Amino acid sequence: MSENSRVDGTAAGRPTDGATSGAAEPATSAQHAEPPPETKPLDLGAAADEGAAGSGGERAAPEEPTVRGTMRFQDPESATPRPPTVAEQRARARAEQEEREREEAEQAEAERKRRRKKRLLIGGGVTVGVAALVAAGYALASPEEVSATCVDQNNVAVPEEDCDQNYVASHGGYNSGGIFFLPGFGQYRYYYGPSPFHVGQTVSGGTFTKPDNATIRTGSGKTIQRGGFGIKGFSGKSGGGS
Repeated sequence: MSENSRVDGTAAGRPTDGATSGAAEPATSAQHAEPPPETKPLDLGAAADEGAAGSGGERAAPEEPTVRGTMRFQDPESATPRPPTVAEQRARARAEQEEREREEAEQAEAERKRRRKKRLLIGGGVTVGVAALVAAGYALASPEEVSATCVDQNNVAVPEEDCDQNYVASHGGYNSGGIFFLPGFGQYRYYYGPSPFHVGQTVSGGTFTKPDNATIRTGSGKTIQRGGFGIKGFSGKSGGGS
């Protein structure tokens, strides 16, 4: 290769001084230019806050973080009880007052029942006592009932008419000392015992003495003496007595 061609090639491959200075100047400016600012990641929350502030004019307050619940345990031996409130004190006082009133009412009711039972017992005792006295007095006042049977001198029961004052008098007889005399027939008198005897029976277990204060009836039910306190025995027209 000739020297001219190398020169031309060099000249062709390398710009002239003017071209070199003009082309190199932008490179020098690019080398000395400031580096671009560092790019930061986009904060969506901040952008939203800025958007809200820009639209409304005020920035929304940040939400408070959610706090998880906690549980505390107290030791019954060392824990100090909470003093009662005024409402609790009033409720407790009201409950205590109601309890006292209920107990007083129960005691009063029990005392009333006890007194009533005592009065009933006393009244019952008095009633029983009075009834016993009345029964005893009635028993004492009630006259004894005795049956009278007309008998002959052989102690054999005969018809009642033989001891009847009117019958004996109508047949010419008479009564002397409780003995009825009938002319031609003999003498008759009453025999006193617990029960009457039938005609023809021989009497026994009784007495010929007329009892005092006793009600005396014949077998037919005719009363010849009424007994009792203050009442003396009598002999009516239908019968004689000593």
